[in-house]
Amino acid sequence: ARDTVEVGGKRLTFKRAAICTGTHAAAPPIPGLEKAGYLTNETVFSLTTLPRRLAVIGGGPIGCELAQAFARFGSEVHVFEQMGRILPSEDADAAELVQRQMATEGVCFIFNSKVVRIERRGDDKVMHYEMNGSTKELVVDEILVGVGRAPNIEGLGLEQAGVEYDPKVGVKANQWLETTNPRIYAAGDICFPFKFTHVADAMAQIVVQNALFPHPFRLGYARTDALIIPWCTYTEPEIAHVGLYEAEAKKKGLKVETYTYPLSEVDRAVLDGEERGFARIHVQQGTDRILGATIVGAHAGEMISEVTALMQGGRGLKTLLATIHPYPTQTEVIRKAANQWRKAHFTAGMQRFLQKWFEWTR
Repeated sequence: ARDTVEVGGKRLTFKRAAICTGTHAAAPPIPGLEKAGYLTNETVFSLTTLPRRLAVIGGGPIGCELAQAFARFGSEVHVFEQMGRILPSEDADAAELVQRQMATEGVCFIFNSKVVRIERRGDDKVMHYEMNGSTKELVVDEILVGVGRAPNIEGLGLEQAGVEYDPKVGVKANQWLETTNPRIYAAGDICFPFKFTHVADAMAQIVVQNALFPHPFRLGYARTDALIIPWCTYTEPEIAHVGLYEAEAKKKGLKVETYTYPLSEVDRAVLDGEERGFARIHVQQGTDRILGATIVGAHAGEMISEVTALMQGGRGLKTLLATIHPYPTQTEVIRKAANQWRKAHFTAGMQRFLQKWFEWTR
């Protein structure tokens, strides 16, 4: 039924319901993977001994975070990535900083590769992979899979409830988080492309507001397309991002000005020995409107919220520049990036005017 749920053998009816079943770690269809056995970000914490040799399939955020962690524990770590670099969604120079740091810590990257088969040889697990037109093999003790998430939709009876879904993407929900059954909403990883804990929390608030206070014309409804979503990859250094990347902004037809300032020129970062990284701000040309930002650094995840708050409040670089930042702090890097915008817009005409002004007032 479209308004009934069965729990513990009992059938309950509802006026409103929400599907918040989340996702689980996806596994690639590699022959022999299931038989050989593998770890995910959910099961890796059940290990009681450190694997001497670890293969990580996937160079995305989860793969990189755990690869770096196990390298620091002392494992010999190899990361398999089909593309030519890690963290392909991030700016290339941002990902390069992380890749370089991981390499110095002993992580080995196998780029432009495809794992085609896995087999057991006693206690060993053998990775057979293609690279540069030839097939090679790597022997490891454990395999960690980090290639994304798959929706938890099995056994929910979504067809009977009239809820449309995609087995790979999840439940279909609109910007108000309504499913194709008007009584049922969805929130979190099960229906949204950005699969982060903090985003699921924000969506839960939208569901509560929209489901408990319905209106025939959706007046006062909260919307997911109004969310300004930051995220962070917790490697060292961290990569944090909010809003649009430069390429995304250009695809939307927006003219972009980009300003980047290195942490190596921020006193506190140098004193802390954490000068690897930068702050980058994308601004709509001719305005101070912030379109997006990327911060790379030891505390990038802590710093990105300043930019997020400005974007959420509809404020731009003028507000940021008018905000006094305590010295010495690493967050100065954001203000210094914004200051480059001010210098760029200090036109030649304004310079001539000030020069004449100073000459006249002498």
